[in-house]
Amino acid sequence: MSARLAGLLLAAALSAAAAADEASEPVSVCFNYGCLTQAEVIFSHAQLEELRPLLSRARTPAEEREAIGEAVGRLLEWAGRQSPIGADRGGNYPDGAIYGRMDCIDHALTTTRLLRLLERRALLRFHRVLEPALRLRLVLFQHYSALIEEIPDDDAKRNEGDGGAPARFVVDSWFFDNGHPAAVMPLDVWLSGENPDDGE
Repeated sequence: MSARLAGLLLAAALSAAAAADEASEPVSVCFNYGCLTQAEVIFSHAQLEELRPLLSRARTPAEEREAIGEAVGRLLEWAGRQSPIGADRGGNYPDGAIYGRMDCIDHALTTTRLLRLLERRALLRFHRVLEPALRLRLVLFQHYSALIEEIPDDDAKRNEGDGGAPARFVVDSWFFDNGHPAAVMPLDVWLSGENPDDGE
């Protein structure tokens, strides 16, 4: 092999590696309660492209919400392979004092960042990402969750005078062990104190 050909092959390989690096996405995940600790995880282009068919199959907002719950679970599982959050268990009590435990603040912030990643990559068609939601129960009991809003279709936009606000939904990954699909439920149902049923 000539030196020139070897040089061209090396340059092509380096260019491909650089392109793959550019297509990867770093995200900071929160853990140890109250986002006390953060770690950067990197999702590869291949991982993120694995989510594309899952989300693109959705033909309705309801189908996309189901896919969002699964996508968030996968992203958290992948993040758990690179960071201590793999040790996280559903709720607060099963974690004990384990390093990598996540409370609802950690989950709300991390899940919001993951949703914004999906949004940046144009993987969400029926929803936009909002700031986290808070529910208060008897002052002492606070619970946070990531929040999405359904994007009104063209017919709904033409009828905006009817006073209807876009539907909002929480995407709550706190209830389950790391890697489990996140619960997605209407904001008003969640605010009333409803918790998801694992179904297992």
